[in-house]
Amino acid sequence: MANSSIGPGFLTQTSFFTQQLGTSFGFVILLSVMLDVGAQLNTWRVLTVTGLRAQDLSNRLLPGLGYFLAALVILGGFAFNIGNIAGCGLGLNVLTGMSFKTGAVLSCGTALVLFWIREVGTMLDHTTKFLGLIKIALTLIIAFTAHPPLLQAVQHTFWPEKVSTAAIVTIVGGTVGGYITFSGAHRLLDAGISGRERQGEVARSAISGILISTLMRCLLFLAVAGAVSHGVVLDKDNPAASVFGWAAGAIGLRIFGVVLWSAAISSVLGAAYTSVSFFKTFHPVLARYERWCITLFIILSTGIFVWIGKPRTVLILAGLVNGLILPVALAILLIAATRRRLMGDYRHPLWMQLAGWAVVAIMGWMGIRTLTETLGQLF
Repeated sequence: MANSSIGPGFLTQTSFFTQQLGTSFGFVILLSVMLDVGAQLNTWRVLTVTGLRAQDLSNRLLPGLGYFLAALVILGGFAFNIGNIAGCGLGLNVLTGMSFKTGAVLSCGTALVLFWIREVGTMLDHTTKFLGLIKIALTLIIAFTAHPPLLQAVQHTFWPEKVSTAAIVTIVGGTVGGYITFSGAHRLLDAGISGRERQGEVARSAISGILISTLMRCLLFLAVAGAVSHGVVLDKDNPAASVFGWAAGAIGLRIFGVVLWSAAISSVLGAAYTSVSFFKTFHPVLARYERWCITLFIILSTGIFVWIGKPRTVLILAGLVNGLILPVALAILLIAATRRRLMGDYRHPLWMQLAGWAVVAIMGWMGIRTLTETLGQLF
């Protein structure tokens, strides 16, 4: 879940909004963490208690509802995966100078090898953990080099000078929106972790995943804040690269290439794995040929990127869609959590329900407001 959220969009959005809001972006991070925890604790607990994936639980709540939810998640995951493949191409371009499209095709092959060379789940777990450590370690070096205004960042985290609803929706949507909401929970179910007796483990896993992605965002935020405070003007198309290049020159750009490629390939794996998990239970044939479905998902994403090119508009709209999926999906699970025929004698904690509905209300309101404003600007 953590590595799925730390993709190319994560790097670009964090850099862009830090440049726009300055050290006040710390408040966005703080608020997003609270919303993330409310969303993930509810989602992971309800799904692991029932032992059902989100689409199957939704179908039992209301026949056909699971297909609707699956369609939303798969559409959002597919759109984001095109951007993830593009990020892979950009990362290899920075590292080697090869074209974006060539880098995307090579990365597609790498992702497929990771799925086919060994058992899918074990390879996915070990690979994403390794890449996550690389991303965090390298970004920590850049953040230290940038000499960020720490005291000002801490102050504005709790007392911001300005706030942006678009930033909040985008950051929350990019961290726990769309397929990412379910990536960790579905992975736990595939690993056989379910039932009430495992809820302590499930809660620790959900919170640790959020803290890992938050740590990465904080480090990148501090690095960008340091660069901006020193008068650096970030590149509009690739703001994160500007920070790494300014902080460490040519070596910094190479570091950025590694971070971006690691982030992108992790997200390709997470998006493909989770998106396929949303329809493989609909028919035994899909479950039997899960690897082929994942392969096709990655190849199609790569093919569309090679055909279309830079999917900037797709990424913007996909981010908004995934931000709006969160309140819809969470509301479905919260309603399901109150149905005895689905949950048996399990009683979902009242404080979790209240926290969950607060997330639904806040993200629903801000998501609709941001979508209206963005569509007005685009059209």
